[in-house]
Amino acid sequence: MDVKLDDTDRHLLSLLQANAREPVANLARKLKIARTTVAARIARLEREGVVAGYGVRLGQPLEQAAVRAWCGLSANAKQATAVVQALERLPEVEELCAVSGAFDYLALLRCATPEQLDRLLDQLGQIEGIHQTHTSLILSRKIDRRSTVPGPG
Repeated sequence: MDVKLDDTDRHLLSLLQANAREPVANLARKLKIARTTVAARIARLEREGVVAGYGVRLGQPLEQAAVRAWCGLSANAKQATAVVQALERLPEVEELCAVSGAFDYLALLRCATPEQLDRLLDQLGQIEGIHQTHTSLILSRKIDRRSTVPGPG
């Protein structure tokens, strides 16, 4: 499907990404268009699959308390499906991407404590088909456009 987005659609999407619960009236005011137009655009974006759903973004207290890490995983090609299914069952695996380069997958891990991360890494090493991991602990975020908090106005 070829989806055409204009500048207003892109601005609307950025506002929704920042706060998907923003009232339509506020969105209309920020976009300087009618409320009914905003509602119609949102409905069209949902219908066309541009907006696939709405979710929860964790707040700063929980974010800061978490121990997060990126983990590069090398997997046997014949066992890739089973590896992904095994990783899918681990709630600490927040995101999994197939990547090019030194690893086959890059997993974003979230644990409550360093000890939990240590146990999780041991678990990952036991998954049949994973033959190498490389983990980098996230110390701080320098840029994160996915979790911008809307400012006043």
